[in-house]
Amino acid sequence: MILNYVAYLVAVLAIVMFLSAAIRILREYERGVVFTLGRFTGVKGPGLIILIPVVQQLVKVDLRVVVQDVPPQDVISRDNVSVKVNAVIYFRIVDAERAIIKVEDYMAATSQLAQTTLRSVLGKHELDEMLAERDRLNADIQELLDQQTDAWGIKVTIVEIKHVDINESMVRAIAKQAEAERLRRAKVINAEGEQQAAEKLVEAGMALAREPQAMQLRYFAALHDIAGERSSTIVFPLPFDLLAHLGARPAAGS
Repeated sequence: MILNYVAYLVAVLAIVMFLSAAIRILREYERGVVFTLGRFTGVKGPGLIILIPVVQQLVKVDLRVVVQDVPPQDVISRDNVSVKVNAVIYFRIVDAERAIIKVEDYMAATSQLAQTTLRSVLGKHELDEMLAERDRLNADIQELLDQQTDAWGIKVTIVEIKHVDINESMVRAIAKQAEAERLRRAKVINAEGEQQAAEKLVEAGMALAREPQAMQLRYFAALHDIAGERSSTIVFPLPFDLLAHLGARPAAGS
């Protein structure tokens, strides 16, 4: 009798073990790559999956977007500036078969490829471009990574450069450069202002030359300005035409 109970118990345990090895449930975002006797036989899921124990094996693959941080990389820019740059990449698996069969560890492979691509792309640009044109650099890195990981069934959707760290001596040099640039712009603006003022003065002189009475009005306006400053100096404007008449010699025989 006891032997019968033991036999029943062993049979129940065997059935439970068989079912646990044969039945798999995959979530909506999961896929299962099935191998039969070591050979690829298909991708299944989501939902209930029934396998042949021992004969078939299943490898789960997560199809959700993976966020991976790229460690800081030492980059020498095209203008020979040493910086540390780190970034973050977003990618997902679009082909579970290739992600399992074509590469041993797609997470590690993508991380290493992102690091080398980051150094390669940024090394072709100057420091000013790294600081001012991040959107374009992000797009270039994303496109290059996407092309290289396509054979692994991976789609790189976003690449974002987070930090560009510069050493202290280079920060001082950049500050001096920025100050010099601001001084240059100030001098250029001042020179442009002088040029515009000179052009306006020429136009004003031409207008006054056409109407001599206007020059007298300008004389009176200048006197009013001088008197308003409580100055002891009194200026009497003397027209150049009067000087010409005073300096003219009388005609012979007059």
